[in-house]
Amino acid sequence: MGKIYYDNDGNIDFVKDKVIAIIGYGNQGRSQALNMRDSGVKEIIIGSRRDESWDTANEDGFKTYSIADASAKADILFILLPDEVAPEVYEKDIAPYVKPGSTLNFSSGYNITYGYIKPDKLLNIIMVAPRMIGKGVREIYEMGIGFPTFVVVNQDATGDAKEIAVGLAKALGSTKAGAIEVTFNDETYLDLMSEQAVWPLIMTVIDQAFKLYIEKGHPVEAALTELYLSKEPMIMMEKMADMGLFKQLPLHSRTSQYGQISRFKQVDSSYIRQFLEEQYNKIENGEFAKEWEAEMKNDLKHFEELKKEAFESEISVAEAKVKKNLSGK
Repeated sequence: MGKIYYDNDGNIDFVKDKVIAIIGYGNQGRSQALNMRDSGVKEIIIGSRRDESWDTANEDGFKTYSIADASAKADILFILLPDEVAPEVYEKDIAPYVKPGSTLNFSSGYNITYGYIKPDKLLNIIMVAPRMIGKGVREIYEMGIGFPTFVVVNQDATGDAKEIAVGLAKALGSTKAGAIEVTFNDETYLDLMSEQAVWPLIMTVIDQAFKLYIEKGHPVEAALTELYLSKEPMIMMEKMADMGLFKQLPLHSRTSQYGQISRFKQVDSSYIRQFLEEQYNKIENGEFAKEWEAEMKNDLKHFEELKKEAFESEISVAEAKVKKNLSGK
């Protein structure tokens, strides 16, 4: 079992008097900045381009600077940028200006794991990464409860990087639920596996079930409603998180419970395991990172083709019609 940090393990004093720069004032950046300010962090600044996020930061009462200026002023920098743009921004607007002894707090392990960003040895390299969308980070904080967060210390240049990381986790409000100590590779591999293996398998099951139901003559509206439009799977997933993958079963009828447990034992998992292993190996050995890098250099042409194919697929076309029919308009 991994180390988990709670409120008693963190001390906001390690961070409350530091100048904290949020680089990227999107959903996560805004929520994290507001949470830390409400927790008593005194000086939070925003590093951004002059776009809508710049205006939003000003409206929220934060001083806003160019990314380069914010990097020069900050003691702690939150790198809340998309993986694909972060290396270029780091090289151009952060690395030349950040002070020795400063702390870089990454929201994703991707660029550290694969070496696209190589910070100076005189910097603390940490990660305090909520496992929650930005809206949830703010709403749950306002409710007075915590949310799970990954905490990493990858490079400790000043001797107190761990205290800074856990202090930040507490300031964000996550230590009420527990901040889980992992590595950058843990975060990268697990996150990419969800995106490249677990969810594609789930989407494939739904897509194939839909096609089977239609072939068997069931109404399209009924098929999609039963599969996911009713949001029943969302409620089941929430109960799995609250109670356990199998321990939520008593919430269902006994017919349902028996059907789920008995057929779970009948699924041939050999292909699933093989698919999972193949994707994990491509993530671990860097093959996917190289593939994605090549795709970006190709102006995302294949990515756009894949999106178009998915958005025009049989199930996508059907759900658009069903949602319109069920809207009552």
